[in-house]
Amino acid sequence: MTTVDFDPGAAATRATDAILADTLHGTERGVVVDSPPGAGKSTLVVRAALELAGAGRPLMVVAQTNAQVDDLVLRLAEKDPDLPVGRLHSSDTDAYDKALDALPGVRTSARAGDLGGLPVVLSTAAKWAHVKVDEPWRHAIVDEAYQMRSDSLLAVAGLFERALFVGDPGQLDPFSTVGGDQWAGLSYDPSASAVTTLLAHNPGLPQHRLPVSWRLPASAAPLVSAAFYPYTPFRSGTGHGERRLAFAVPSDGSGPDRVIDEAAESGWGLLELPARHTPRTDPEAVRAVAAVVRRLLDRGGAAFSERAETPAPLTADRVAVGTAHRDQAAAVRAALAELGVVGVTVDTANRLQGREYDVTVVLHPLSGRPDATAFHLETGRLCVLASRHRHACIVVCRAGVSCLLDEYPSTEPVQLGTLVKFPDGWEANHAVLAHLAEHRVPYQP
Repeated sequence: MTTVDFDPGAAATRATDAILADTLHGTERGVVVDSPPGAGKSTLVVRAALELAGAGRPLMVVAQTNAQVDDLVLRLAEKDPDLPVGRLHSSDTDAYDKALDALPGVRTSARAGDLGGLPVVLSTAAKWAHVKVDEPWRHAIVDEAYQMRSDSLLAVAGLFERALFVGDPGQLDPFSTVGGDQWAGLSYDPSASAVTTLLAHNPGLPQHRLPVSWRLPASAAPLVSAAFYPYTPFRSGTGHGERRLAFAVPSDGSGPDRVIDEAAESGWGLLELPARHTPRTDPEAVRAVAAVVRRLLDRGGAAFSERAETPAPLTADRVAVGTAHRDQAAAVRAALAELGVVGVTVDTANRLQGREYDVTVVLHPLSGRPDATAFHLETGRLCVLASRHRHACIVVCRAGVSCLLDEYPSTEPVQLGTLVKFPDGWEANHAVLAHLAEHRVPYQP
């Protein structure tokens, strides 16, 4: 299929129709859907839930965090306000978004028995693990299935007969507070993702993928696809020129302004500081990140896109800063506060997963480091940081990372029976840095 005859809407529709056909009419116990960033995972989950409920098939929905569950409940209520929906939550005082209380079709409870008979019941995997039922649900939908550990899947597997698993294989692996080397290579490795273990035991399950990212612009999808999804490529839902950033205030010639203009023109920008080994909360790099954000807001940006005929102002809530560590995020928040910036999201890659902004500013995980650890080379971390934006991504980094990567090739032990994750972090970092080098703006703080 050539670029000329590629219809993103038609491709997405074909994929969705095939997924729903297997979910509603298939005979296998599971259906797996791989999705790139911004391909409409939540939209697919909501549509599948509505189709199953409409067919008279009660189902349970499993998500990984309370925020994900609440978001799905709100989306379901928006699509079908008359559909009775159950929100199963913990006994904590702030267990769910109180906005759900205003929705007439939504019933909330900490007891699964109170929600019996409802067409759709949603909760986290942690809460579902404590639920006992006499009769399992006919269907389940597992959202963000690649973030779910296989032991969490085992804890809820007896609650349903068939399931749709939807997730992004390029994002961060499931989090575990203990090492998993003792289980590596075993088919029942509890620290592996739910999907990995599921397919190891059921290799014949139907597998689908969503082929279009509606979030990433045409300037970003080729790089993210090639660097992080080489065997499941995807395209952008928009073409070159369909989105653009414009600024009312011209550049003042500074490094932050020049990299903003470069990112507005090309979709990418690299603000490169001089090579140096620094503390993790590199003060110069942190101030550079804050300066870029301040200028983004001061210059009166406007985002033109296919969503509306008129441009949307680039406000603080449409800008995010991504870091690898929480102390880096805290340092950036403090630097932004000194510049009078409020309302900008600043968080780690783990907490930015699934979120979307017009412009992102990223403090590169390897900037200023003397070494390249497995944590900083994790493919999913860089993938998340590089795939949150609709218009542009600006990376702040010290020079010398390419040399650092060459000095620290991957030395992870090879364990029998484990699936080798491609591409590895070393390869993905080199691919991203090579592309960013074309949009480099040297900066001397």
